[in-house]
Amino acid sequence: MKTTIISLLALICMLGCNGGKEKTDFEAKTEKKGPAAKVATGYAEVNGMRMYYEIHGKGEPIVLLHGAYMSMEGPMKKVAEKLSPNRKVILAELQGHGRTGDIGRAITYESLGDDIAALMRHLKIDSADVMGYSMGAGAALQLAVRHPGLVKKAVLISGSYSDKGVQPSLKPMIPQMSADMFAGSPMKTEYNQLSPDSTKFPVLVEKLKALDMKEYDWEKDYVKIRKPLFLIFGDSDVVVMDHINDMFTKLGGNVMGDLTPMPNVRLAVLPYTSHINAINRVDWFAPMVDEFLGIEK
Repeated sequence: MKTTIISLLALICMLGCNGGKEKTDFEAKTEKKGPAAKVATGYAEVNGMRMYYEIHGKGEPIVLLHGAYMSMEGPMKKVAEKLSPNRKVILAELQGHGRTGDIGRAITYESLGDDIAALMRHLKIDSADVMGYSMGAGAALQLAVRHPGLVKKAVLISGSYSDKGVQPSLKPMIPQMSADMFAGSPMKTEYNQLSPDSTKFPVLVEKLKALDMKEYDWEKDYVKIRKPLFLIFGDSDVVVMDHINDMFTKLGGNVMGDLTPMPNVRLAVLPYTSHINAINRVDWFAPMVDEFLGIEK
């Protein structure tokens, strides 16, 4: 079991880090990246914490939300690069992650959704598309449930509406995780570089363990969502296939589109793809996301 946990941590570290040298001045500013790209960066006072965000590109807004133990660097920046030529992409770093400091509360999907709602209001964004991966998908789902007026369309990558939809082999591993197991990893190095208080890493680990162990079931709220959803999973994901089918079917999917109107929900299952690798399949899913969002190139 210990070997399995260490392997999982190694994969998390590979996912969450880009290995590059980070800048030390992240105060609100506009900087150039490449010949024509301008990136606006800043902090927003959100529900008692300073949330770091970046805005890439121009056009209709889409909010990107990273997974647990991640920042907006690495895979999320690659997703932003794919979308920003045609959209205004807002990347946010969630509670205790990246440059956003932690505060004295638990990390819950509900509070993360509320934080993004507050960020959007801070940025004077009346409504936007939202795209989240893993923990970020849970936050995006709660944003759609708790603040439906702020969401136009939602893309959920490797997220579920119930902990019962998660692979049964995962939860027994969570209590055995500790901050010490991340020592020397690229993920911990990135955390040290970006966090306003790098001593809080053990607190973050415990809060994320509590999030992963908590039981939840949002089915009653999920089935009431009327906004278009695009569900993306790996075929070897943390979410089991039966639950993926339920998520698709309960919103009107799993019909013969030649005989009935196409449903308001879409599903993509990426072949030979694990949970960790789902977000790295950006070259696969980006064209489908573009089509779902109605982007014309």
